Amino acid sequence: MTYSDALWIYLVLVFGIIVVPGMDMLFVLANALTGGRRAGLAATGGIMAGGVAHTIFGATAVGVLARSAPGLLSALVLVGAAYMAWIGITLLRTAITVDAVGRANARSQWVAFRQGLVTCLLNPKAYLFTFSVFPQFIRPEYGPVWSQALVIGVITVLMQLTIYGGLALAAGKSRDFLVASPQITIWIGRGAGLLFLVVAVFTAWHGVMQR
Repeated sequence: MTYSDALWIYLVLVFGIIVVPGMDMLFVLANALTGGRRAGLAATGGIMAGGVAHTIFGATAVGVLARSAPGLLSALVLVGAAYMAWIGITLLRTAITVDAVGRANARSQWVAFRQGLVTCLLNPKAYLFTFSVFPQFIRPEYGPVWSQALVIGVITVLMQLTIYGGLALAAGKSRDFLVASPQITIWIGRGAGLLFLVVAVFTAWHGVMQR
């Protein structure tokens, strides 16, 4: 797998996980419905800052393992593939719907940003996801880890900005669409699950071939 292949796969994968309705998406919509577009964008900014922190964590872990335990890093690729497969199966079996998007309490843009950041940073699943997935796409043979992390981080925050920011700018219509279209949200989740399974199989095969 070339570096460009890895980037394209990560781009599709991160799109799949962000576009599935979840707590981050509902947090943005709740703030936008209460405080308007600026509050929604501030919440998006906080989540993006959290994404940067997760990127730094994942890249640091990969860098440390690459220097101190390269064999463990190779094994982690297979563990990460298994974890992605588990996410995929979970999404395929789960009917994701949005019954209602509640309104958050009125808050300043700074508070919306800070709460978005804290919520993202305190999410243990995000750390597990990052630690499992990053070894698939950040590899010593691709060059300096810091430059790869920079590219991965930019892709992540731009995808968050595009999806969450777009929802914040059209909060009312976005809320109505999510609530009124349960079948669409279900198929979004299942499509993302299938995507995770495909990537899991591909990365597992690549990991076995490298051993």
